[in-house]
Amino acid sequence: MSRPLCRKLGLAVPLVQAPMAGGATTPALVAAVSGAGALGSLAAAALTPAGMVSEVAAIRALTDSPFAINLFVQDTPQPDTASLDAALARLAPWHAGLGLPAPGLPDKWCEPFAEQLETLIALQPAAASFTFGILTVGQVACLRAAGIMVVGTATSLAEGLAWQAAGADAVCAQGEEAGGHRGTFLGEQSDSLTPMLALTRQLAGALEIPVIAAGGMMDGHDMAAALAAGAQACQLGTAFLRCPESGISAPWKQALAEAPAGSTRLTRAFSGRLARGVVNGYMQAMADFEAAAPAYPLMNALTGPLRAAAARQSRAECLSLWAGTGVHRAQALPAAQLVASLAAGCAC
Repeated sequence: MSRPLCRKLGLAVPLVQAPMAGGATTPALVAAVSGAGALGSLAAAALTPAGMVSEVAAIRALTDSPFAINLFVQDTPQPDTASLDAALARLAPWHAGLGLPAPGLPDKWCEPFAEQLETLIALQPAAASFTFGILTVGQVACLRAAGIMVVGTATSLAEGLAWQAAGADAVCAQGEEAGGHRGTFLGEQSDSLTPMLALTRQLAGALEIPVIAAGGMMDGHDMAAALAAGAQACQLGTAFLRCPESGISAPWKQALAEAPAGSTRLTRAFSGRLARGVVNGYMQAMADFEAAAPAYPLMNALTGPLRAAAARQSRAECLSLWAGTGVHRAQALPAAQLVASLAAGCAC
């Protein structure tokens, strides 16, 4: 099958390593994936512009292969005091349980997107992917003028069409099986939960730009099915979380290693945006509150100290254990070896 997307990026394998926030995508992981012939992706949404420059320098010190940078499209939020107070009250017992001071408001809610985007353009990666929102036509034009391929995240046909109209080079079809945050920006997040294969077929059949399939794929056979459904490449994230190059905490890796089939679900309790992860004590205890949790990035910033302390104390019951539905099939392989195994499995 002809795959213009892979030819344009110079990829030997039609594979994109998902840009997983939370420390998973280290320079070592990105470089190993790109060096193996796929496309590594740096999750930069939580990085300052200076942090982006530092991480990209580290990647380029390890490989001269193409890679991508991912950002969340977001504005500085306008918090509602009542909802923040309710969230802080809910978090207080969890802080006490970890020996932390009472929760409070952070110094900032998120990094400035406009400055991040300006930095990304200056860094000139081969590709840039975006989620949680959509760029303007002018922003897409600036990226493309800098020689950067633009990939938008779509959880529905409407979102795919919107990215195409904005001038994107490709869209990533995020199926409901995908781990981590939902990228929905049109309509309710809970209404955009189409399975990966069905969404890939829908977008590939309707769009004139390439589609990258994402969600639930763990081996080459899964990739082959997505490519047969019309995808030009496949984006895998959970499959890379147990790699030694992954930067997630030890208790997170251990929880993934022990996770049985059917152990994930969607929750808003950690971040205020629907995200899929392994069910744990915090998710269960906060289930009756998650619908009222302040929207991302507010709840995400409020739970930051709790999650950081839980990682230090190896308390997996308080961590956001992001993972897709195929987590029970993840392997603890070096990233380059995993890429080779995936390529062999899909005969690509």
